[in-house]
Amino acid sequence: MKSALSLLLLCFLLASCGEETKIRERAEAGDVEAQKKLAAIYSKPSFLTGVSKDAPEAVKWTRKAAEQGDAEAQNSMGFFYFNGIGVLRDYDEGLKWYRKAAEQGNAMALHNLGLMWGKDSLLSPFPQDNVKAYMFFNLAAAKGFEDSEARRNKIEKRMTKEQIAEGQKLTREWLERKAKENGE
Repeated sequence: MKSALSLLLLCFLLASCGEETKIRERAEAGDVEAQKKLAAIYSKPSFLTGVSKDAPEAVKWTRKAAEQGDAEAQNSMGFFYFNGIGVLRDYDEGLKWYRKAAEQGNAMALHNLGLMWGKDSLLSPFPQDNVKAYMFFNLAAAKGFEDSEARRNKIEKRMTKEQIAEGQKLTREWLERKAKENGE
């Protein structure tokens, strides 16, 4: 029984290694989805895949996808820089990547920008700006990001009526600009 389980595990590991090789080949050829999948393999280690966690390698493959314009990868790059995972912590670089993803409508990036400006992240070195936070949470909530509505409502309690009106105005302007950019 024990040798049968060992043999089964060995077969699984060998198959996983073959799968990683195929993914790596596609990633090296510029396939964004393969680059993100390879980054995920290095981000989340598993004793079953036989791949050890390697944050710099995860960043390498995420960056390749992000530089090709993938919003999900751009948001991940923002997270890596903001938290110093696989790279030196660099808040400005994190902000840059979050903005790139947000400009493409990535709900998580919009939410992350709300966290940054609302000081809901203890790490944020940026000055608190409830109006910007409100706008970003509002935009993320409109895209269905669940936690954003609650965060927006929480921040709204700290705002004046004028600040809320300004946050709503900024939200409308963002949406109008995006519609215009998309030819709507």
